[in-house]
Amino acid sequence: MDYSYPFSIEWSTEEIIDVVSFFEGIEMAYEKGINRQDLLTRYRKFKQVVPAISEEKTYFREFEDESGYASFPVIKEMKAGTGDEIIKMNKN
Repeated sequence: MDYSYPFSIEWSTEEIIDVVSFFEGIEMAYEKGINRQDLLTRYRKFKQVVPAISEEKTYFREFEDESGYASFPVIKEMKAGTGDEIIKMNKN
């Protein structure tokens, strides 16, 4: 990994950890797969730190620019699913 995770210097250490954990979940969805419930938990914590949709889009775009991993398709897949299936994305 040769990139950094997006975050705000205004966040607490715990909030930064929650956001980084969420983006690590996005990475896992592309690299090896992630349990839907695990990702849902990470996303809910992320949304507590970044509740505004506009801010979410900004951080998603920054992360994709840095890493090449698009968050939107993973979240769409997560929301469409039910139960404990594994979310595994194909990187284009």
